[in-house]
Amino acid sequence: MLFPTITFAIFFMVVLVVNWLLIQQRTQWKLFMLAASYYFYGYFEWRFCLLIAVSTLFNQLCARLIHRSDDDRLRRGILALAVAGNLGLLGYFKYYGFFVSSATNLLDRIGIGISPEIVAITLPIGISFFTFQALSYVIDIYRRTFEPVSLLDFAVYESFFPHVVAGPIVRAAEFLPQLKERHDPRRVDASKAFFLIFIGLFKKVVIANFVATEIVDAVFGSPNQHSSLEVLVAIYAYAVQIYADFSGYTDMAIGLALLLGYRFPQNFDGPYTAVSLQDFWRRWHMTLSRWLRDYLYVPLGGNRGTSRATYRNLMLTMVLGGLWHGAAWTFVAWGAIHGAFLSLEHWRRQRREAKGLPEPDDTVWRRIGQRVITFHIVCFAWVFFRAESFENARDILGRLVWHWGEASPLVTTSVLVAVAFGIAMQYVPKDLLVRAMATFSRIPPVWQGVALGFALLVTNTLGPRGVAPFIYFQF
Repeated sequence: MLFPTITFAIFFMVVLVVNWLLIQQRTQWKLFMLAASYYFYGYFEWRFCLLIAVSTLFNQLCARLIHRSDDDRLRRGILALAVAGNLGLLGYFKYYGFFVSSATNLLDRIGIGISPEIVAITLPIGISFFTFQALSYVIDIYRRTFEPVSLLDFAVYESFFPHVVAGPIVRAAEFLPQLKERHDPRRVDASKAFFLIFIGLFKKVVIANFVATEIVDAVFGSPNQHSSLEVLVAIYAYAVQIYADFSGYTDMAIGLALLLGYRFPQNFDGPYTAVSLQDFWRRWHMTLSRWLRDYLYVPLGGNRGTSRATYRNLMLTMVLGGLWHGAAWTFVAWGAIHGAFLSLEHWRRQRREAKGLPEPDDTVWRRIGQRVITFHIVCFAWVFFRAESFENARDILGRLVWHWGEASPLVTTSVLVAVAFGIAMQYVPKDLLVRAMATFSRIPPVWQGVALGFALLVTNTLGPRGVAPFIYFQF
């Protein structure tokens, strides 16, 4: 059930009404929201409801046992079991075929030929997201950040439908306390919610779908049939597509949750305005960045050890972050590129500090240069993220170099405008958006409805026929 569909609109209208009818009857509300979330998740494939139910029961049991035990050794053992269980579940469904085929290819290269039968396993939508949320819950209880909640509360948290299939990764400490709050429909910022939902729809339906169908899919599908200019624009267009697609989803998820009375953390903050790779990861998929920092990078040692250990920790975090996105070596390469440049930035900072050199002046031209360089490093990495294989990435990069001057029919004015708009929208000042939302909230409700109806009509007219699944559904 995709967000930008009539089916979801009907589903959400029913859920929204019942949500506020039952909001003061906490147990009934939780049972209803759990049922609605399982229905939403099961709409994709009902059998995977059993998977999320098993994950819920397993992690709640581990959390309870950890909390009740005063023996540090036993607590560490249960935590290890919980981590192994979650990663084992994720590994089986997401990485089984990848590991088997990789091992087979490696053995074949050293002269040991085997032909194992690889079982086709359907990847459950959103498994990476709800697994990471469950892990954060168990780990935070091990760290004594907070105490376990009831099984019903945890089940609602793990399956809550606005974020269950593609994030943002909402931590237990961010969501569970809201279950205890008194929710009042009169205090819901509905204007902001509808504003976010429309912005998300526009990003997904108009921008992301348009550049995908007009240039990205064609060029990455058959790079050898396209000119260097088409390849270059397609790379830029994919950077815009994945931003508009994923940030559009999270805008809608945040808006939908807000209508239900719940607040989600921000997940994007103008990532293509970043002046460094470190700054990029403070702005891109922010909930994942913080998760990797707090539950992987810092436990590995962070930057507390030697420079070599810091580089190791950065590379491990980013390579594993790349593998989290997909079971392919191209995702590992994508993570390694980011890890390498993050390490380079750390090395440059350390070298400057060792020499006692001051920070360069923060001039406009310096910021422009930093943003251009950072954006192109990110785009270079996106080639491997989007490519189906290393051969596909090699063809893309090869065509980028050697085929200038050829006809470029896919580079149309509308494509260039869409790409430019997708990048420029990230430079809109935050206070301007805040003022726009405030102005919209002061409009009488009737005219708000008229404005939203007109906006939806324009979005439907400008967008291609049909709505493709969100890119991050596969992760």
